[in-house]
Amino acid sequence: MEAVEQHIVEYGVTEFFVGHYGRFDALAARAVKDAKKRHPEVMLTLLLPYHTFNHPIQTPKGFDGTFYPPGMETVPKRVAIVQANHYMIDTCDYLIVYVWHPASNALELAEYAQQRGKIHITYLSREI
Repeated sequence: MEAVEQHIVEYGVTEFFVGHYGRFDALAARAVKDAKKRHPEVMLTLLLPYHTFNHPIQTPKGFDGTFYPPGMETVPKRVAIVQANHYMIDTCDYLIVYVWHPASNALELAEYAQQRGKIHITYLSREI
């Protein structure tokens, strides 16, 4: 994925947080893992929207660690992914997003990031 390379080379991004619940997450993780071969300073962290006390998770191959956002323990499971994504938007400077459908959660996330205003957003699809 060219966007990952661009973020590393042009913007100096060295930390990537990726979920693991969809095709885009898998594609993004693979792109960062590939980039890590050329840029060993890059870190890849798995974003965990659900607390792992019931289901411990091993750090997947190619990832440098996992991250569970603070304060998520009281978030209902049905909105945990959205809340975890919002936490990341609230604390990051860059976002790579793929909006494939106008009714997708990715579109809501991109709109939330736009409202934040201080974040650089790279769209991998047409801008909606």
